[in-house]
Amino acid sequence: MRRGIAASALVAALAVTLAACGSSGTSADGKSSGPVTITYWDTSNATNEAPNYQELVKKFEAANPNIKVNFENVPFDQAQNKLQTAMGAKGAPDAFRAEVGWTPAFAKAGFLEPLDGTPALADAAAFQPSLIQQAKFSGKTYGAPLVTDTLGLLYNKALFEKAGITKAPATWDELKADAALLKDKAGVDGFFMRAGDGYYAMPFLFGEGTDMVDAKSKKITVNSPEAVKAIETYKSLFTAPGTVKADVTTDSYAHMMDAFNSGKVAMVIQGPWEITNVYKGSAFADKANLGVAPVPAGSTGKAGAPTGGHNVSVYAGSDAAHKAAAEKLAGFLTSAESQTFLALKNSTLPTRADAYTAEVKANAGIAGFQAILSSAQPRPELPEYSSLFGPVGTNLGKIVQGQSDTKAGLDATVVDYAKLLPDFTK
Repeated sequence: MRRGIAASALVAALAVTLAACGSSGTSADGKSSGPVTITYWDTSNATNEAPNYQELVKKFEAANPNIKVNFENVPFDQAQNKLQTAMGAKGAPDAFRAEVGWTPAFAKAGFLEPLDGTPALADAAAFQPSLIQQAKFSGKTYGAPLVTDTLGLLYNKALFEKAGITKAPATWDELKADAALLKDKAGVDGFFMRAGDGYYAMPFLFGEGTDMVDAKSKKITVNSPEAVKAIETYKSLFTAPGTVKADVTTDSYAHMMDAFNSGKVAMVIQGPWEITNVYKGSAFADKANLGVAPVPAGSTGKAGAPTGGHNVSVYAGSDAAHKAAAEKLAGFLTSAESQTFLALKNSTLPTRADAYTAEVKANAGIAGFQAILSSAQPRPELPEYSSLFGPVGTNLGKIVQGQSDTKAGLDATVVDYAKLLPDFTK
């Protein structure tokens, strides 16, 4: 699954009055009068991941013969807008897989059913507490944590050995030094950084002790002195010896991963959703060649990356019978057994400790990311937070291409943020 954040802000709350599609077996009062058919929108990668989610849904149907599931795979980069439109009008799914940043925004709009005390969260205590926290809005939980992720430094151990590098870089300065050494000794580019993407720039902000906004103080901080310093470091990684120059083409993500997977680049910042594809690359026919380390630290000495992932949520506009069935499905998909299955099939990170079995942890990629999850930074309870990545990403693209200096680009981002967050100070 490619990490992508929809740039548009969610619309203001709309009245939720229409029931979801698929009302089979439901009487006028919303009570079940027979088998119930619910619709589930899956937003996973259609090729690598969705077939395994479909297999889980079939297992759910076998265990719940009175519930049928209409499984629909919706491309991730289209899903936020499609969900927003469907829930504000008609045709919304009864349950769906959603990026964690969408959960508070949809909850604020009145689209989601609280899941506290339902079968969806029967094992609430088993989940990583921070993942439950970032599924909340106004004290209620609106998502069952399905999969979690963060960003780490992926590196090619064989190329490191060829260059005489014995450990992963712990700071950005060390990374630049290693990149130059890899170019000189191993004959490959040392580092390829995702350009013009706000999500991938977050470790630089966190490393300087800041964020795009201070949600608690209701202050926009993306152009603070700390943020400027962070983005100056980010910018330097496109021009340092041994690093790949900024690629802002529409295929830049594919270019980065193709170069890493084939051994033409030794290091990238990436998430666990790419582990399955990395293992298919010629450079990682031996899976043990993949190294996973925390993202390098900033000048504060802190290393941190955003906590991402997906929740399963239930549509508030469905009738009682469909909500009940959807809650059961959410609980099944996020159970320890299901999460273990998904980890083994998709190389994704479970959201609960009891799913990290010995077999799961035998996957070096998963074990590597599990070790760095504790340093990942949860998102604040701010419905607009996921919409902040788009504006900063656009201006980062201008900064790394020399079309804007760092401070001017971040000041332009503040203008965009002020429209999304009119009650925040600058």
